[in-house]
Amino acid sequence: MTTGEKTGVEIVDAELAERAAPLAERLVADQAASKLAAQDATLWGTEAESEASIRLSWTTLHKSSRPLIGEIEALRTELRSEGVDRVVLAGMGGSSLAPEVITGTDGVALTVLDTTDPGQVADALAGDLERTVIVVSSKSGGTVETDSHRRIFAKAFADAGIDAARRIVVVTDPGSPFQELSEKEGYRKTFLADPHVGGRYSALTAFGLVPAGLAGADVARLLDQAASVAEELAADSVDNPGVKLAAAWAAAHEAGAEKVVLADSGSGIKGFPDWAEQLIAESTGKQGTGLLPVAVEGTEAPGFADAKSDATPVAIGSPKGAAKIAVTGSLGAQMLLWEFATALAGRLLGINPFDQPDVETAKKAARALLDDPEKLKGGEEPSNVDGPVEIFGSDGVSTDGKLVDVLRAFFASAPEAGYIAVQAYLDRLDDASTALLRGEIAKRTGLQTTFGWGPRFLHSTGQYHKGGHQNGVFLQLTGAVEQDLDVPDRPYTLGQLQHAQALGDGQVLAEHGRPVLRLHLTDRAAGLAAVVRAVQEVAVQEGEA
Repeated sequence: MTTGEKTGVEIVDAELAERAAPLAERLVADQAASKLAAQDATLWGTEAESEASIRLSWTTLHKSSRPLIGEIEALRTELRSEGVDRVVLAGMGGSSLAPEVITGTDGVALTVLDTTDPGQVADALAGDLERTVIVVSSKSGGTVETDSHRRIFAKAFADAGIDAARRIVVVTDPGSPFQELSEKEGYRKTFLADPHVGGRYSALTAFGLVPAGLAGADVARLLDQAASVAEELAADSVDNPGVKLAAAWAAAHEAGAEKVVLADSGSGIKGFPDWAEQLIAESTGKQGTGLLPVAVEGTEAPGFADAKSDATPVAIGSPKGAAKIAVTGSLGAQMLLWEFATALAGRLLGINPFDQPDVETAKKAARALLDDPEKLKGGEEPSNVDGPVEIFGSDGVSTDGKLVDVLRAFFASAPEAGYIAVQAYLDRLDDASTALLRGEIAKRTGLQTTFGWGPRFLHSTGQYHKGGHQNGVFLQLTGAVEQDLDVPDRPYTLGQLQHAQALGDGQVLAEHGRPVLRLHLTDRAAGLAAVVRAVQEVAVQEGEA
């Protein structure tokens, strides 16, 4: 991952390149790239102007974030001198996805908590607390998952005889309630991020750099990489890679390919599709339109290798297999490139790429359930049970027959050229094999299939699910909790919070008229095995779905 690695966008498919050309010329004629670099808030229309005016500082972070480098290194050196070298990150959405990609690419260890699964949080607590510092990242401090993690770790430190305040580092916006709390509690250090950057564009702010830098990633190099491409991205030219990528996406969307399938093809960047997924889905998925990113396992994976006309395969790295677009470059350069392309695509799609009007609905529904705990104490009766799997369906979703029958009918209910979203409210580590369902379902249905860990995806693709093209069906997986964790000074446990988040999101999707099938695993291992077997028996023939 060198600073000078060539950054570029190649539109491999000749027909797509031809359709994209006039859109690129339009962006050039409108001087959209230079205006974006100059933080012109008028690019997305009058309705978007007030929001855009406070969300564009990300275009110059490669310069403005430089002072953070010394601060991060000073704290890291201080912590290491005290024997503290294990970094845990509590953050959701952009606060966790960017640091995870940065540290994964640099090959340094970072324990990421973007979950409410009690088992996964317990595993993080079981690490060596004597060597642990937790970075708690939240713009306001009010993110329920992150606040729960902070409370749980503060108590664990205290119970172990460790001064909790010395082991908690905060990343937040200036003047936020979280800054006030941090100062009141005397936490080790508070890093203030640029408040004029939204979460999904925050990779090069304190939200991305602090946890990654404390873990040992070379964040100065990351900023150098972004700086190396900044001038090119600001140029009003059809050769500008940000212009090319935005035009290609918009041209594909116009032709009915609203899905963008993302696969690594030897870039050396670890987990980039997961970061890009939030950026694209939350920025564009609204007003019944947008680009649905589908992160897949590789260029040979179902959904990429066999993509149909409703999807555009994009390789991150060299063009391979069915790729219609290939994007090359170092991590810092690609982060800035994809941010520029997403914002410019928003202009071409006619939407505001900086708001997320539908994200709050699932949070409100979850809060309402937490306020009525009786609903979370097992009062719901499944429509059907097949061994270790309890089956629940929204209105109109068939739950009759064996599990394989239920799944076959559910997949067949997806519209032509629709998509299937698998949402796993499980342990991302212990239940990691759940992710294999994405490829299995895509292969057997011929439909684009996304996979998300809950509640992590609620801060990512959750916006698209409610605000984007309404052609998805949603398969939720929840699981029994063997050992729950109390959230100190809160009237709920982590397990109850996780359950409320699944039910709340399912409720909102159903209110949007989307089919939701929830499979509850009363025994996680046995239930997951049963689901996998049932999926493998499903054979929805092309044309039936």
